[in-house]
This record gives sequence, C-alpha cells and structure tokens, in this order.
Amino acid sequence: MQLMHFHDCLSVKNEQIQSFSINMILATRTDLAPERRERMRTLIRKAGIARVEDLRRDLRVSLATVRRDLETLEEEGRVRRVHGGAVSMESRLEEAMFDDKATVASKEKLRIAESAVKLVDPEDSIYLDGGSTVLELARLIAKRTDLTVVTNSLRAAAELAESGPRVILTGGELRRLSQTMVGPLTQAVLGKVRVDKAFMGTMGFCLDDGLTTTDPNEAFTKSLVQEHARQVILLMDSGKAGKVSFAHVGGPECVDVLVSDKKLPNNFAKVLRKKGLKVRLA
Repeated sequence: MQLMHFHDCLSVKNEQIQSFSINMILATRTDLAPERRERMRTLIRKAGIARVEDLRRDLRVSLATVRRDLETLEEEGRVRRVHGGAVSMESRLEEAMFDDKATVASKEKLRIAESAVKLVDPEDSIYLDGGSTVLELARLIAKRTDLTVVTNSLRAAAELAESGPRVILTGGELRRLSQTMVGPLTQAVLGKVRVDKAFMGTMGFCLDDGLTTTDPNEAFTKSLVQEHARQVILLMDSGKAGKVSFAHVGGPECVDVLVSDKKLPNNFAKVLRKKGLKVRLA
C-alpha cells in the first residue's frame, strides 16, 4: 500500500511538473509576449512596485523572461527598473525624479531631439521647458550664438551657461522634482515675451484631454507659455501617448507639431494629423 501511495504521489508530482513546463513554454512564446507584458504592466501599476520574484510566480514564467519584459516596458516608459523589481511610471499623481526620467527611452529621446533641432531657425527666439527630451535639445544648441532662449529649466540653463545662446530665466517657485521654476511668479517674465517656438515635454498626451502633467503649478506655466508662443512643438517619446496625468494643460489643438519616435501608434498619429497637427517621427 505504501509503495502504491508513493507511485501515486510521484505520478501527481510528474503531472504538476509537466503542467508547469507547458505553461512556461506557452508563456515565453513570442506571440504571447505582448499579452504577458500587458498583464505584467497591470500588476505593477496596481501595486505601484513589484518584485521580480513575485512577477515570476504570478505570471508563471522564468526570471529571464521577467527581466526581458521589464526591459521592454522600461523602454516604453511604463516602468522603471530598480534593484530586485520595478516601479510603475503610470500613476497619475506620482512622478519620477528627473534623473530617473532621463534614463527612460533615452535613445528615443536623443533621436527626437536631433529631429527637433532641425526646426530651430537662425535668429529664433525659443522656449525650453523642463522635460528630459527638451534637455537633449538644449545640449544640441549649446554652441548656437544666434538664438535667444527663454527657459524655466535649471538643467537647460546649466547646459547653456558657459557659452552659446542668450538665456533668459523665467524665475518662479522652484519645483525640485523636475528642477524647474513654476507657478504664478513665472508670469512676470512669460507675460512680457513672445517666442517663435516653444519646445515642450509632457507627462501624458491624450487624444481627448490633450496635455497633462502631475503638478498644477507646472500646468499653469506650460499653459502660459502656449499663449505666448507662435508655435508649440511637443517633444514626446511614444510611451506618453494616451496617458493622462493629474493637471490639465491644454487640448490637442494647443500643439502645432509633435515630434516623437517611430513606436508611436499609427492610429494615434493619424488622428492627430486629422486634427491639423504636424507629426514627425524620428
């Protein structure tokens, strides 16, 4: 009887191992990867932060698969990898530190900036806001002495401090998280200037709600800039498409040109073009 019981237990164990192996194979199939990553993204977003081991257990995949999927989600701007796990970047009220944001989709951001710099004409007056993609643009114009740059970004001002364009700082209240000057006090400068082009970043860009960000004071400053720019050029990696944050800046119509990467969904770009926006993909 004991021998039969042992064989029965062994048989059940083998079936469990086979079932787990089949699930592992199915979970790592390429054609199931998008669905699996979407489940992973949902788990991380609901929890705010998730451990690699927990994701492996919940999704029943290997650690290597979890790490590959997290790498893809990080490139899309959905999560930020940390030691042993990942943090969601999709909370409407939370925002990553500036240096953390700068590492998300960094290759795409550089290509977007390289495309955007072609829109800067000689003798232009331009506005640079505090986005990490806009900072890449600031670095590309650092030797241009024919430009006037208005900015609320301490990082952009630092890049241009040694030489290059004439620089005008907006003043205002320091927002340490984004290293920008924001709020009603910026109106003292922004209300007195008119720029040819405003290069702006965003936390989210939705077809219905348009531009949104996490901070009302930052939203105030962005809206003010849009009122005093002849052309608004949004620099946005595709991970921001369809996302909605807390504070509203303006509808899609407040943007004249969108410069994004080639991962931008085709339908998203198509709708924007129908609304009259120019869309450039880098």
